[in-house]
Amino acid sequence: MNRALTRRCIATLLSMLALPWAQAQQFTATTDPARAQVTLPTPARPELPSIVLIGDSTVRNGHDDGQGKGAEGQWGWGNPIAAYLDAAQVNLVNRAVGGLSSRTYRTSGHWERTKALIKRGDWVLMQFGHNDASPVNDNSRARGVLRGTGPETEDIDNQLTGKRETVATYGAYLRGYVAEIRALGATPVICSPVIRKRWEADGVKVTRAGGNFAAWAAEVARQEKVAFIDLNEWGALRYEGLGKTEVERLFPADMPQETVHTNWLGAAVNAQLVIAGLIQNKVLPEGVYLRRFAPDGSDDRPVVDARKVRVEAPRDPNLPSLVMIGDSTVKSGGQGGAWGWGERIAAFFDTQRINIVNHAIGGRSSRTFFTEGRWAAVLAQLKAGDTLLIQFGHNDGARIGDPAGKNRGSVPGIGPETVEDTRPDGSKEQVHSFGWYLARYIDEARAKGARVVVLSPIPHKDRWQPGQPRDFESHAAWAEQVAREHGAQFIDLTMRVAEAYRAVGAERVDSFFSDARTHTNEAGAIFNATQVVEGLQRLPGQPLAPFFKSAAR
Repeated sequence: MNRALTRRCIATLLSMLALPWAQAQQFTATTDPARAQVTLPTPARPELPSIVLIGDSTVRNGHDDGQGKGAEGQWGWGNPIAAYLDAAQVNLVNRAVGGLSSRTYRTSGHWERTKALIKRGDWVLMQFGHNDASPVNDNSRARGVLRGTGPETEDIDNQLTGKRETVATYGAYLRGYVAEIRALGATPVICSPVIRKRWEADGVKVTRAGGNFAAWAAEVARQEKVAFIDLNEWGALRYEGLGKTEVERLFPADMPQETVHTNWLGAAVNAQLVIAGLIQNKVLPEGVYLRRFAPDGSDDRPVVDARKVRVEAPRDPNLPSLVMIGDSTVKSGGQGGAWGWGERIAAFFDTQRINIVNHAIGGRSSRTFFTEGRWAAVLAQLKAGDTLLIQFGHNDGARIGDPAGKNRGSVPGIGPETVEDTRPDGSKEQVHSFGWYLARYIDEARAKGARVVVLSPIPHKDRWQPGQPRDFESHAAWAEQVAREHGAQFIDLTMRVAEAYRAVGAERVDSFFSDARTHTNEAGAIFNATQVVEGLQRLPGQPLAPFFKSAAR
């Protein structure tokens, strides 16, 4: 992992401290964790599909409240992972119990109670192993399993429960869960145990679990053709990339000898790895992810390098120009079959009378289009008589300080307040509000004699139907207010496109997209370009009327 990416990972982890804590669950335990009386969550919206988690304390720790210590308490990854999933589309049901093994999760009765909640179409993620290496029979916990994945069993008189019991191998218990989950019509996913904080003598390499529970989990996944998430190996690579000093920050500060149970920051690391594994294995529908991660902790959606994007020039400098700035919904360049509306708008104009210049770059926000110097290049070209179209918002909602958002987030609102952010090179940036960036674009363009039209973002594929909350409500309101206060015109493109989508229906709208919810294909780009043109034609004074093709009038 390169140093820049390492720094991005560190900042990502720090940003997780802002995530909300879960509500505490009632928990009462005896010395026997198999008898723990735990009130576990149930699906919040039973009509939705559920992601059900089963496992030990590295998935759900104690009360699931950090022992009242906040971020520095002990947390399992089953809590922070909720921040990456859309609760409007899927339930996250964390049924893991601290202290249990693949054996005692079943013998305690927790599995039977959890099975009652699983329905067809659900997903069940299992992660056991940290407690499975304990003694098979003692008067303390009696939670160990037989080593391996074979059919071997051992009959014991359980010293803790006083009952006769047949103990199986780790692999046999996992196979049992897989079979029962499939019988319920749900999809099983196996995770290896999370990595321990154990360093080799060089202090650089992390000690893997070796040929035991991590390898056996992988073996069962292969045998059963089940999706496998290697939290052991991926976690080790993340720790090595961060370095020993930074990894210490992932564990409770008051427990320096702790090697297994992470604080909130460490739990967020493991949650990111789980999300990465779900994505790589294509387990969940694309639309359920609010944020996506690759195993190295980076966002798995690459942002185009602005330095490699040619700065367009007007075809004829003597003509007025229609200039566009924005993100990939304005210009995608055909990547992955995606096209932005700005790439298909020229067909509506007489290009012998006006230049069409699309300066939009994929992955940009109102902030990064400015900070990367792209706006300076655009401004140098603008002249009196040009018209500037501005559409940002899709990337402005990224969390400031979270490099998963690639330093794109702007401060909400239109005010003068700023928030300090750390860039990948370690330098500091004072981030302004969404409205601040728009106002600067408007003011500087108008000072050159150009007209300015601000457009709200095109809606997502899943946010246009009647009865749904309108998409980009805040960004649209901010854009309209800034336009009005700074002498620009405004088109509520979000609602124009949404109303046009409603007119043609869901089946046709679905055919307009090249991905799960954001980027349009060529047909969608043409459709949305039509809505932009109609919006321009209805502007007071019709400033672009002389330049439309007659067919578009």
